[in-house]
Amino acid sequence: MAKAPLLLIAAGGTGGHMFPAQALAEVMLARGWRVKLSTDARGAHYAGGFPEAVAIEEVSSATFARGGLLERLMVPLRVLGGVLAAAGRMLLDRPAVVVGFGGYPSIPALGAAWLLRRPRMIHEQNGVLGQVNRIFTRRVHRVACGTWPTDLPGGVEGVHTGNPVRAAVLERAGAGYIAPGDYPMDLLVIGGSQGARILSDVVPEAVAALPEVVRVQLSVAQQARPEDIDRVVAAYDAAGIRAEVAPFFTDIPRRLSEAQLVISRAGASSVADIGVIGRPAILIPYAAATGNHQAANAHMLYEAGAAVVMPESQFTPEALTEAMAAVLENPEGASQMAQAALGCGRPDAAERLADMAETLAQERR
Repeated sequence: MAKAPLLLIAAGGTGGHMFPAQALAEVMLARGWRVKLSTDARGAHYAGGFPEAVAIEEVSSATFARGGLLERLMVPLRVLGGVLAAAGRMLLDRPAVVVGFGGYPSIPALGAAWLLRRPRMIHEQNGVLGQVNRIFTRRVHRVACGTWPTDLPGGVEGVHTGNPVRAAVLERAGAGYIAPGDYPMDLLVIGGSQGARILSDVVPEAVAALPEVVRVQLSVAQQARPEDIDRVVAAYDAAGIRAEVAPFFTDIPRRLSEAQLVISRAGASSVADIGVIGRPAILIPYAAATGNHQAANAHMLYEAGAAVVMPESQFTPEALTEAMAAVLENPEGASQMAQAALGCGRPDAAERLADMAETLAQERR
C-alpha cells in the first residue's frame, strides 16, 4: 500500500511562525496527508500544540543576530550542516511539497528542498517579508501572503491566502459579541514574546483612570513578562481592579471570544485571531519590528474601522484611557467595530493554503 503524500513544514523562532504552521498541519492531516515539522530546539518549544501525528525533526540552524564573535563565525557551518542533514532525510522520505513559514530554523529544510528541486513554497505572515523569507522568495515556486498588501520584491507575485488560524480559534469564529454595558465586562491585553513591557508600563495606569462606572464592571486578563508580573498585579490591586496576570494564556481563543475589548501588539497571528473571532481592538505595533511590519499588519483592521492604532510614541496612559473609554462607553460603536473586524477575518486561510500546497505538489509531481 502506497504511503500517503508527505508535507514538510519548515518553521521556527516564535509562535508567530508556528501558529499558522500548526493550522496548516491540522488541515493537511484531515486531508489524509502525512506531516512533518522541521525546526530547531527553540522552535520545538512552540510545537506543543501540534497534533500528535506530526513528526518533529530537529535540525541545526543559527542566526547572526545572537552570540559572540566565535558563535557568529560558526553560523555558516551550522546552517550547512542543517541543510545537509535535512537533505539526507528528504532522500529517505521525499516530501511531496515543502512549506516554509519563516524564522531562521526554516533555512535547512527550504535549502535542502531547493538543492533537491522539491516543490516548495513560503507563507509570509506579515506585511513586510521577514529576512529568511526574503532570501527564499525567488527560490520557491509559490509565495503565499497572510497580510495584504505584502511588500514583495519586483517581479515576485504573491497570493493572498490570509493567515491560517488554529482549530481552537476557528471553533470561536464569529462568536456573538456582547457589547459593553452596565454589567461585567472583559478586557484582554496580549503582547508578543518580545516588547510587551510597554503594555505593563501603560495599561494598568490607563485602566485605573477610566470613569468609575466603567471601571467597576471591568475584569482584566493581561499577559506580562515574568519579571513584570508582581508590579502589574500590585498596580491593579491598588486600583481595586479585578485582574489575572500571566506570561502566557493557553486559552486565548476563549478569552478573545468573551472580551468586550482587546489591547494587543499587531503580530500577524494576533491580528488574524482578532479578525476571525471579530472583536474591537486597540493595536500598538512593536516599533522595533523588522521593517515596521507590525504597522503594516494593523493597516487592514484600521482601514476597516475595526481597530484604533496607537504608535508607541503616542502610547501614553492618558491617550489609552481616552481610546478605551471611546469603545467601552459606546455600545453601538463597539458592535460596529466587532462587525468590521469580522469582515477582515479569513477563517478559510488554512484551507486556501492547503489548496495551494496540494496544487503545487500535483503540478510538480
